[in-house]
Amino acid sequence: MVSWAMFPESALVLTRGQPKTINSSGSAMRSFCGTCGTGLFYRNATVLPGLVDVQTSTLDDPEALPPTLQVQVAERLHWMEHVNELPRFERYPA
Repeated sequence: MVSWAMFPESALVLTRGQPKTINSSGSAMRSFCGTCGTGLFYRNATVLPGLVDVQTSTLDDPEALPPTLQVQVAERLHWMEHVNELPRFERYPA
């Protein structure tokens, strides 16, 4: 599961480093850290022209952009509808 925040591509400013980018399928471009492999950005000029999706967990303050909607749920696994009902552990359970 991943949370994304969408911005105009012109608003994206990298302050350090240069991500690796691959064409994952047709016009879908996925960028990630070339050192650790962390996913960073998603671009699709055909479906989302001029926009970039940023994985919010990579932001300095991911709490600043909480999700406001769910997208692409057509193929969601059935059990995801109730994942919030599962037992929770702040760390690995003993």
